[in-house]
Amino acid sequence: MDTTEKRQPGRARAVNGPAEARSLHWLGRGRRKQAIVAAGSGLSLSEISAQSGLAASTAYRMLTTLQNHGMVEFDTSDQLWSIGVETYRMGAAFLRRRKLVDRARVVMQELMERTGETANLGVAEDDCVVFVSQVETHQAIRAFFRPGTRSPFHASGIGKAVLAHLEPERVGTILRKAGLQRFTDRTLSDISALAHDLARIKLRGWSIDDEERHPGMRCVAAAIFNEFGEPIGGVSVSGPTVRVTPERLAEIGPLVRDAAAEVTRIIGGAQTI
Repeated sequence: MDTTEKRQPGRARAVNGPAEARSLHWLGRGRRKQAIVAAGSGLSLSEISAQSGLAASTAYRMLTTLQNHGMVEFDTSDQLWSIGVETYRMGAAFLRRRKLVDRARVVMQELMERTGETANLGVAEDDCVVFVSQVETHQAIRAFFRPGTRSPFHASGIGKAVLAHLEPERVGTILRKAGLQRFTDRTLSDISALAHDLARIKLRGWSIDDEERHPGMRCVAAAIFNEFGEPIGGVSVSGPTVRVTPERLAEIGPLVRDAAAEVTRIIGGAQTI
């Protein structure tokens, strides 16, 4: 759920000391070098130095650091610098997420209208789910997840929907890395209980977060798949337990499952189960 900090709107947190200030300054200059390289079709060190206004020795140190992270590449035959594969991967990841958010919006709007509850879209990262979009209900009391909010796999509807469609070995690796923190007395912090729940989720096609992350809130979710049939995130409906009652789960679950299947279809995904 949303958390807020007490600071002026739009104002960044203060830089903590000279070392952090130097790091941020270097990051900004490095980013400008990367932009210069990206704009060219192969640039020499002297060209990059001239365009950036830095000494060749300073520019070289920055370029080699970026090279170590795959952000730029150096061709030893013609002595030219060009953009690196990691920059491409970051851009491709952004475009995939943007495509998912844009195309899922209509489906989420319809899901919210049919259930009367807030619809959410989340994507799977290495050790958590990140909420990237939301269509809020018009109800006065409603769930709210700020875009960028992170939630552990084992304590979120989308997270459990994703885990249910992964190989057990992969699930074990994720959970060993992330842990099974207990947030409420309903959190499935025991591996055997979680495994039993994941088996049921895979069988019926949708998951339930039954006050496992936030007391008084219930969530129903289903996984979204990419073109390889891999779960990459999910769609969910969330709301207070007084409205998202156990009796309504049999109604909401199939609606969420169908919405996730529709998002999978429109992004060119393939659900192989």
